[in-house]
Amino acid sequence: MNPFWTVSLFWIATIVCVAIALAFVLPALLRTRGTSGKAARREVNIAVYRDQMKEMETDRANGLLSEEQFQTAKRELEARLAEDALSMDNAPEAGSVSSRKLGYALGIMLPVAAFGLYFWLGNPMSLITIANAQSAPDHSAMAGAQEQHDFMKMIQRVEEKTRANPDDGQAWSLLAKSYAATEQWPQAMQAYERAVKLVPQDASVLSGYAEALAINNNRALTVEHMKLVKKALEINPDDIKGLELAGVYAFQEKDFPQANLYLKRLYALLPPDSPYAQDILAAQKQAEKILAQTGGPGMNKPAGAAVAENRATSMASGATIKGHVDITSALKSKLASTDVLFVFARTGERGPPVAALRANASQLPMEFELNDSMAMNPANTLSQLKEVLLVARVSKSGSPMAQAGDLEGTLANVKVGASGVKILIDQTRP
Repeated sequence: MNPFWTVSLFWIATIVCVAIALAFVLPALLRTRGTSGKAARREVNIAVYRDQMKEMETDRANGLLSEEQFQTAKRELEARLAEDALSMDNAPEAGSVSSRKLGYALGIMLPVAAFGLYFWLGNPMSLITIANAQSAPDHSAMAGAQEQHDFMKMIQRVEEKTRANPDDGQAWSLLAKSYAATEQWPQAMQAYERAVKLVPQDASVLSGYAEALAINNNRALTVEHMKLVKKALEINPDDIKGLELAGVYAFQEKDFPQANLYLKRLYALLPPDSPYAQDILAAQKQAEKILAQTGGPGMNKPAGAAVAENRATSMASGATIKGHVDITSALKSKLASTDVLFVFARTGERGPPVAALRANASQLPMEFELNDSMAMNPANTLSQLKEVLLVARVSKSGSPMAQAGDLEGTLANVKVGASGVKILIDQTRP
């Protein structure tokens, strides 16, 4: 609402409230009660004088008063009656006058006191502040829409520039980064592909291309992607995106010493109070924690060797779970080409995952196997448990964290070492 109308309505409501309060108080105080009071007292006095007259007439009849004495007393009585009547007519009633004065005083002082206290103890300017705050989101939304419109116009200008000069590597680089900023990943991947050919020594282009390839690959980094990242870090060891992808890949491959190093170097390059820096710090601390739990040395093995060793140990001890995962025909129509399938084992409904695998949901139905090489935490593996809860989830966002709209199926009390297990994805998360 317009600030003018907000303030005006407030004062109108305030004045109405004060008027209502006075309407309850003033009529009783201003009402004229003198005439009725005087009439009542006059009637009493007349009745008294009438009784005295009757007594005097009785005394005259009984011979106690002579005719002359009677007439003299009668004249005195009539004179007193007339004098009392005149004094009552001329004298105002004290209670009525005082009540009217109190009413007038309240009529003036009550509004003055109310408004005075508000201006002294209250905050009249807050009305305008609130009105402006209410209208601010609309302005913010308009400003955000304007910024988005301006950004899209900038992308259009860069696109025109690349069409006018297809060999302008910087223009292709800017276009690719603009597409990435607006999460247009297929277009970003194509633009990065052109930019890499034109400016192959630009570290940010190499790491950006690796990110676009990974996101278009169901958000999974591969060895081929990491070749681009490695080259980017050789050109610029402080490339932000390159360090981030290297840390993520090291975590993915359970190479926690390398993850710790990459993330620590990345955090040192960031503003420490930024949310991004805090996320990187949390991941780096997690890598340190895992290293402390496992003693560290065993983690220095190459990622492939560590995975192979864990898998061999897991199979030798019988700590594997093999089975088949499928989806109901009713939910199959909801699958999209970009959906990601996660199958993981956890200690209970709310327990942490102890083993997990990732695949493209288009592979459904599919066979799966879980073992210690798929542990989320080397200190908490499948071989340490007797039974688990299995969960198969189709993620619409590509994140392993459950979200509304994900498709899911569960199977409880599965023995570690079991085979031929069947999980059916049959529900949609609310």
